[in-house]
Amino acid sequence: MVPTLDSDLMHGFLAVAEAGSVTRAAARLGRTQSAVSMQIRRLEEALGQPLFERQPRGVVLTARGAQLLPYARRVVDLLAEAGQALRERPLAGTVRVGIPEEYGERLLPSALAAFAARHPGVEVSVRVDYSEPQLAALADGAIDLAVTFAPGQEGPGEVLGVDPTVWVTSAVHGQHLRRPLPIAAFFRSNWCRDYAEGSLRRQGIDYRVAWECDTHGGMEQAVRAGLAVAPLARSALPDGCRELTAEDGFPPIDATAIVLHRAPGGASAAVEGMAEMLRKAFRPLAAQGAGA
Repeated sequence: MVPTLDSDLMHGFLAVAEAGSVTRAAARLGRTQSAVSMQIRRLEEALGQPLFERQPRGVVLTARGAQLLPYARRVVDLLAEAGQALRERPLAGTVRVGIPEEYGERLLPSALAAFAARHPGVEVSVRVDYSEPQLAALADGAIDLAVTFAPGQEGPGEVLGVDPTVWVTSAVHGQHLRRPLPIAAFFRSNWCRDYAEGSLRRQGIDYRVAWECDTHGGMEQAVRAGLAVAPLARSALPDGCRELTAEDGFPPIDATAIVLHRAPGGASAAVEGMAEMLRKAFRPLAAQGAGA
């Protein structure tokens, strides 16, 4: 018979796994140590195997415990999300948000879809474009929020995180070993000339522009096909590709801030809700930047 995994037991298991100690987990949960120990024992009995190895200064996960950990996190996070969705006041109205193409495929679609599902009364419109047109649209009142790139962490807007730009190559092609190095570049781009190509010049790497395009998707195509290496955001590496590191002779190109801008004037509750969703979506990048 398949064991029943009580959500309360999963809460206790996750607290002990993260704290590394039953005593510290009990303090975090506001329970007695014996009560938390009982939860772990019940969970281990239900699964028929130990989840922790007891040590003099705490506990560590067994192989089965490590296997259970991501499931426990998903269960606890989903319960928290459900509770928040049912407690919060449903939003209504319209939200027009501009996002960079780099995050239009991987990072933001699931977050935007979750927001739309949680707030069916909100009409969400998304505009995918470069930073300058997004800021112009914001000033013209065409959108309510814009996520853009900025070269530093100073200036207008709210910094959501920092995402280094790195050189990326195909995992199955060796184009980064060729000289002159074949690179992908944007048409008429001062950034490519000054920063991306500038990083190669500083490293003394002979290169040639083998692929020119005007979209992030075009850059990805060049890398996947093994025609060139390309400058891409670290968080948006395409499948089948890898970052070229300092060990390969390619240090990061720059550290670009991801900035949230708002339209002038007051914001509706729906716009504020979307802004909070964007903060959560970029929180992993913010944590990486803080730990750098």
